[in-house]
Amino acid sequence: MTGERGRISRRVLVIVVVVVVIGGLVVGGLALFGTKAPAKAAGVDNAAATSTATVAQRSLSAQTNVSATLGYAGSYSVVNQAVGSFSQLPTVGEVVEPGEVLYAVGGQPVVLLVGSTPAYRTLVAGISGPDALELNNSLATLGYGPATLQGSAVFSAATATALMKLQAHLGVAQTGVLTADQVIFLPSAARITIVTATLGAVAQAGAAIATATSTTREVVVALDATQQAAVKVGDQVTITLPDTSTTPGVVSTVGTVATAPAGNGQGAAGTPTIEVDVTPTDPAATGALDQAPVLVAITTASVTDALVVPVAALLALTGGGYAVELIATDSTHQLVGVTLGLFDDADGLVQVSGSAMHAGVRVVVPAS
Repeated sequence: MTGERGRISRRVLVIVVVVVVIGGLVVGGLALFGTKAPAKAAGVDNAAATSTATVAQRSLSAQTNVSATLGYAGSYSVVNQAVGSFSQLPTVGEVVEPGEVLYAVGGQPVVLLVGSTPAYRTLVAGISGPDALELNNSLATLGYGPATLQGSAVFSAATATALMKLQAHLGVAQTGVLTADQVIFLPSAARITIVTATLGAVAQAGAAIATATSTTREVVVALDATQQAAVKVGDQVTITLPDTSTTPGVVSTVGTVATAPAGNGQGAAGTPTIEVDVTPTDPAATGALDQAPVLVAITTASVTDALVVPVAALLALTGGGYAVELIATDSTHQLVGVTLGLFDDADGLVQVSGSAMHAGVRVVVPAS
């Protein structure tokens, strides 16, 4: 029993000496890293319980978690062109689909159609242009006109016929003519977020009466501008929601203009950022929260055929740098210096390199 205690005491002393003086041993080169320690099994005869891990060769990505905002894509102003009094208005939270009445003035409905060019003139037979194009596209998409209208920028007889079908559906005079005060063109279905008009109030032409977004779920990231080159459209990301659940997403746009943050009142300058938009792969999984804070794990760098070990295998050296405890084929243990590369925080892995490192060798890690 006394001999056993002596051996344990000597083992503890050796560990303490190695930790304290390892920096000094660097003066004599890295001879320490080539010294074989007595054979030992992982988890046995150590100050702390340990296990082993195998050095793997694989692709590795570095990810960074950035704060982001979950909401809906787009922000659109609903600008009225009709004159009279508001007789119907949308409500906050309501979703108005293309082809439906958005609001009404003097009992006359104003219909929502899809387009990016605002209504600015009366559309009649013979007119051509981007507004006629979006009218034709809308009428064809809604099923009021033939598919041949799609892509046509000319207001034709087929357009007039299709328009009269839409007017019949809305319960207004079937004139085959569309005036600027009868339609609102927006890029998509409108999810109403703000209503500034009041029922019965006088409608002012050219005044915004509401604000809307699309119904498309989107996450907006303010990314450090220095990381722009590491992110591209199509990159896969992981979104952590307010309830800590996660859902995948895809980078849809990467901004090209850096924005300086607003001052904090003390004159300190922050880091410029670019906007990165992420589309959730499963929009339903994001719920219905708007302007909710979330985290997005974005891949900022990657390598192929990297030698990787668990981050827990790293041993910080007193004199600087890192090492791992390598188990040789004869079960002896060696402290081997390594150079670090990319860290994968998500999987707890790190890229390492060194003359003694190759795929398949075992290293010591703390027991789980």
